[in-house]
Amino acid sequence: MLLSRKIKETIIKNIFFLSAAFSILIILFIFYFLFQQAFPAFQHSGLDIFGTNWNPPEGKYGIGAAIYGTIIVTIGAMIIAIPLGIAGAIFLSELAPSYLRTTLKPIIELLAGIPSIVFGFIGIILLVGYLHLTFDMLSGYSYLAGALILGIMAVPIIVSMSDDAMKAVPREIKEASLALGATKWQTIKKVIMPTSISGISAAVILGIGRAVGETMAVSLVLGNIMKIPIPPWNIFESKGTTVTSFIVTEMGESSGLQTKALFASAVILFIIVAIMSISSNILKQRVQKKFKGG
Repeated sequence: MLLSRKIKETIIKNIFFLSAAFSILIILFIFYFLFQQAFPAFQHSGLDIFGTNWNPPEGKYGIGAAIYGTIIVTIGAMIIAIPLGIAGAIFLSELAPSYLRTTLKPIIELLAGIPSIVFGFIGIILLVGYLHLTFDMLSGYSYLAGALILGIMAVPIIVSMSDDAMKAVPREIKEASLALGATKWQTIKKVIMPTSISGISAAVILGIGRAVGETMAVSLVLGNIMKIPIPPWNIFESKGTTVTSFIVTEMGESSGLQTKALFASAVILFIIVAIMSISSNILKQRVQKKFKGG
């Protein structure tokens, strides 16, 4: 009986190991394929690929404007999504009555599953016109519109996953904090948040991933113009593009070295996502160290 249990545990352990290894291999294969396809573009353009001059007939393949657009829109989306998402999760997990939580939780999860093209249509019909009239903009198509749409799209993911992480905190820990005289807010701030920081950081990373990788919604509200605004922080008046929407726009009519340059864009996007993920993990470790007093 004991031997049989050990065999089962070994088999399950090996299955999990093979699953993890297979996932890593897939990621490595994707990166290898992208870099293999992109290498001729890097070889041709060198550091000029980070420039702003995209002119395939002249052999110019600078994608700097798309990289700028991706970064600025993602930062704007996270400024909107992270505070709203975590605040919503705190309310849903610790403050909302049970009947309200039972109603809101499925609605939030439903919002997380809405196709991005739906958000894009809402953005182009309502948001773009609203920004144009309210802020007296030349056009509602702007980095601000892109950041708002992506922020709204990321909020349900952050709320749902952060709520699950907070609910996973043992009830005994919360009650012990309250029994020692801590207020509800002190318990949330000093006990629940640090304990569930791993789940919250995972939610934020997924939210960032959706913002960085989104295509259709952001394409509809940005205007798809390959340029960096002047001044660069002018996110109100300037149309722009992101790496993902730029790839979708150009891929259908590309060939030869132009196609390789689009693969180079994908490699750079892959690296941007990796850097953001690593940065989030480093921030999570620092927060955990701060609260644990290490």
